[in-house]
Amino acid sequence: MIVRKLKDIIGTEHDVDTPTWNSRRLLLKKDGVGFSLNDTIIKAGTETLIWYKNHIEAVYCIDGEGEVEVIADGTIYHIQPGTMYVLNGHEKHYLRATTRDMRVICVFNPALTGREVHDADGAYPLDESEAGA
Repeated sequence: MIVRKLKDIIGTEHDVDTPTWNSRRLLLKKDGVGFSLNDTIIKAGTETLIWYKNHIEAVYCIDGEGEVEVIADGTIYHIQPGTMYVLNGHEKHYLRATTRDMRVICVFNPALTGREVHDADGAYPLDESEAGA
């Protein structure tokens, strides 16, 4: 059984802070459960280019508001508490928090290793052990 508290993650190596988001990684690949779980703050007034070409991400908003804009067709989805979206088609998109910080819970498959940040394409790299799998 794994039990973790957010307060014990904040300020550690599993608390990844960037100019547009802050992701507290609660479950990682090394935990061996097949997915990772993050408690993430999308910072108010920011826009992040994201393209998870190597991962499937499910996102559940628990606080704040924002939007997801799918780049391929310009569709914009309003995100507010109680909204869930899944990037099951590896959609390249912009994620924006609007009037205040937006807090979301994110699940990734395959699991993240812990220190990932978006590359120039907006992707997280695939873990070397999964390349060619």
